[in-house]
Amino acid sequence: MTSLLSVSDLHVGFGRDPKASEVVRGVSFDLEPGGTLGIVGESGSGKSVTALSINRLVDFGGGRITSGSIMLDRADSTTLDVTRADERTLRSIRGRDVGMIFQEPMTSLNPVHTIGAQIEEAFRLSKGLSRDAAHKASLEVLDRVRIPDARSRLKYYPHQLSGGMRQRVMIAMALASSPRLLIADEPTTALDVTVQAQIMALLAELRAETGMSMIFITHDIGLVAGIADHIMVMQNGLVVEHNETDRVLDNPQHDYTRHLLRAVPHFTAGNAVRDDGARQQTKDPIITVDDLVVRFPIGKGLFKSSGAIHAVDGVSFDLMPGETLGIVGESGSGKSTTARAILGLNSTQRGNIKTLSGHSRRPVQMVFQDPFASLNPRLNVEALLAEPALANGQKLDAALKARMHFLLERVGLPVDALSRYPHQFSGGQRQRLCIARALMLNPDVVVLDEAVSALDVSVQARVLELLVDLQREFRLAYLFISHDMAVVERIAHRIAVMFAGQIVEIGDARAVLADPQHSYTKRLISAVPAIERRKQHFAVDVTQVPSLVRPAGYEPPPAHWHEAGDDHSYRLEDIR
Repeated sequence: MTSLLSVSDLHVGFGRDPKASEVVRGVSFDLEPGGTLGIVGESGSGKSVTALSINRLVDFGGGRITSGSIMLDRADSTTLDVTRADERTLRSIRGRDVGMIFQEPMTSLNPVHTIGAQIEEAFRLSKGLSRDAAHKASLEVLDRVRIPDARSRLKYYPHQLSGGMRQRVMIAMALASSPRLLIADEPTTALDVTVQAQIMALLAELRAETGMSMIFITHDIGLVAGIADHIMVMQNGLVVEHNETDRVLDNPQHDYTRHLLRAVPHFTAGNAVRDDGARQQTKDPIITVDDLVVRFPIGKGLFKSSGAIHAVDGVSFDLMPGETLGIVGESGSGKSTTARAILGLNSTQRGNIKTLSGHSRRPVQMVFQDPFASLNPRLNVEALLAEPALANGQKLDAALKARMHFLLERVGLPVDALSRYPHQFSGGQRQRLCIARALMLNPDVVVLDEAVSALDVSVQARVLELLVDLQREFRLAYLFISHDMAVVERIAHRIAVMFAGQIVEIGDARAVLADPQHSYTKRLISAVPAIERRKQHFAVDVTQVPSLVRPAGYEPPPAHWHEAGDDHSYRLEDIR
């Protein structure tokens, strides 16, 4: 069969002398029409640079193809060597012949235009649709990527959507052009497992309908296992293994491939839950959240709003000293809003948040998802670590510097890191800095909001081990927010499942994962990608996500709970 894409001995470099600083060194592969190639590897392996070279977007990032060829079979039956094409020709293939989904949607969406305007523009430019037809097509594609309230969401600006929803908008825009080859660069990193499963099902459905080929770049080998025909493993700019998916997963030949497979957290439906006695046997919770309500007014009006987004509705839970409570659910379910309310970063309409009282009470600290965005690039590590202590009234004295040295050692960073700046560290090292900074005030509770989701699997495994060790040493309580069920299984003692702003199931982690009772929890668990589930085919879910937009004065019906066992309860399905 004639290849749709043939890459031969590709070399790509950066800087003034690209040949002397090559980050892709001799990559070769063929992709057949309708085929899917999964490219896996850790940060810096050359995955994304290889993908960006296929439509020459690497040129805009300072990269240069120093040698090799990229032969693309076009829709008009001509063959184009992308490495030799001029910019006018390249513009004609981008979007139409080669579509692209990027990892970070906020850098790809225009912040001054509504998402409706941006999606409609994609339809008009690629398919020549009229304004009305483009508007209708935009509604349909938003429905297909499972964005609720699609008609109203078209009027939103990117900053008004969650990270997961922004990624769905990017996927919708890429699908608007119906490309023959779709390059997806970590497209589901910010998505929860149910939406991730639906996006993967949608891509598989489109591939079956249109014959579209795909290159899927990810660090999640479990995700690749369910969609790729072939897997190519990259390390330090080189292809170290390339074969059919089953052969790579069942009989890996290279040591690096085996290392990646060992580092992947495998979901085991509760069998890998921690049982380390880290929780303290005490009757007094370190945090009690009771009937928490957070709403955001919407609509026009001089004195009052026409309605509100019910982001969090009646959430209650306890967090015990030394315990990890994992909060899971779709993006937009209220996980992060709940955490921000506990920290006082969101105002609340109702409910109580109580922390352990007394003069010895220590603050609650937070570790965010993106470590680079959390660290001031103008401050060195010493200033970054001192900042929370200085804001708390402490002085930069010998005792504070000793605390810095101690924490850097505990998170696995050298003391000479104090004089360095955030850009001089890897992603995993930056997240370790954020953890050290959160511990500077010796807190009782650390809130971790998707704190490991952006890390490579091996780095993620090391950070999780670090968190467990720090919890035991400092008797920390964690509120661990994540969409990755396999990660939550390995760190959480208890789990709370959130859906549409409400907790629908809560209890002992092993009980919740091994014997889920609520239908949404069952959907979450069934959607977890895993190497062991590689033959599982997800069907596109047509279930409507309930709207969180409610008219002024609306109050949800009272909750009804059922006990499923010791420390395991679920909400009867009468909500919304």
